[in-house]
Formats: sequence, C-alpha cells, structure tokens
Amino acid sequence: MDQAPTARLLVIIPALNEEESLPQVLADLRVAVPHADVLVVNDGSTDRTAHVARAGGALVLDLALNLGVGGAMRAGFRFAQREGYDVAVQVDADGQHDPADLQRMLDALVAEQADVLIGARFAGRGAYAVRGARRWAMTVLAFVLSRIAGTRLTDTTSGFRAANRRAIDLFAAEYPAEYLGDTIESLVIACRAGLRVRQVGVEMRPRAGGAPSQSPVKAAVFLGRALLAMLIALSRPMTEREVRR
Repeated sequence: MDQAPTARLLVIIPALNEEESLPQVLADLRVAVPHADVLVVNDGSTDRTAHVARAGGALVLDLALNLGVGGAMRAGFRFAQREGYDVAVQVDADGQHDPADLQRMLDALVAEQADVLIGARFAGRGAYAVRGARRWAMTVLAFVLSRIAGTRLTDTTSGFRAANRRAIDLFAAEYPAEYLGDTIESLVIACRAGLRVRQVGVEMRPRAGGAPSQSPVKAAVFLGRALLAMLIALSRPMTEREVRR
C-alpha cells in the first residue's frame, strides 16, 4: 500500500559539519522523494553546511549551539508539527542512509499501521555488520526493547526512521536530547505513550565523508553508554501524556 500522495512529507537531516557529504544526500533525496520537503537542521556547524544545504534546495534551521542529534531532531519535529506535516523521516547527513529505501519505509508505515517505523540494518537486507562489544550491546538493547514494543526489533539504535503525525506531536514535546536518547529512549517514550513501533529492512551505504573509528576502546564506551541510556529511559517516571494513554 503506497503512502497517500496528499500526505505532506518532511525529511529531517541533522547535520554537523557535513558540507562534504550533504550535496549528494540532497541530490539523492530529490530523485527518491521529489514530493518531499527537506529540512537540514544545522547543528552549530563551523563549515559551509548551511550554505551547501540552501544551495541544494533544502530548508535550513540554524541552531546557534551544537545540541547533538537529539536536540536537532526535537527542533526538526517542532518545525514539522508547526507546519502541519503528516510524516517526518530522519535521514543522516553522512550518506549512509539510502534514500532509495524511503518509499519502502513509507509503504511499511502505512501497511503496518505504525506510528514509528525503523529502517533496520539487521533485518534481512544488505550486508551491514558490527562485531564485538558493540554488536553485543545492540543485541541486548534489541531484546529488551522488543519486549517493550511487543514486536521483534533488530536495530534499536538506527537513526533511519519515519514518524506519523501522532509521533511528530509526541516527539515535538518530549524527544530526548541526551546521548543515544534519540534512538533508545525515544522508542521507550513512544511505546509508553501507546504508539505502535515497527521496522522494515534497509541497506546501509559507505560513509560519504569521514571515517568512523571501530577501536575496541570506542566499542566498549558505546556498550557502557548504550546500556546506561536504556536503564535511564526505563527508570524515568511516566509523563502525564503516558499516564493518560
């Protein structure tokens, strides 16, 4: 089932110093979802990110300070809510999220009657893989959050996501800004508020710019932070919105 053509779609791209990769991401989005508006949330960049975003035809929201992905996405959801968009999709600025998967995600959002749809890297598509402590942490997180969501989730740290109007309204008010809160805690918040979370398999592309480190030290740090983020999310008191569901 295709996404209704009358639905207003906003692609939100949180970006910090991504002038190198951003032009190609914007070009690919124009091909994949020509009907979508694209908002680049310039998260305190010190390079030409804002300039190349505007040159590529995107709307630009400039943040005076670097707030991190969570803070940038909350700003993006507030923009989506204020402007009346029906669906908002998060796409990373580094080029790893393939815009060619967007229509599959939009179709699944409707077919699964989901409020939040995760583009999952470990769901039968592509050859993306992680190893060691990072993979172990992802497995534990996926197990716990699958129980909370009442469905099998394999990639709870994916930032490739689609949100419908119900989720936009929730995230505009309560999207977490802490490290990994934008992925892990946001799912806990969505589930506690009664939103339906589902996933669909996507493929990941190589980074268009930069080279992430996969050192054992960074993997161990990710493990500790990921598990801490989950414990914090589960221990937070329920909000008024969650109590009313």
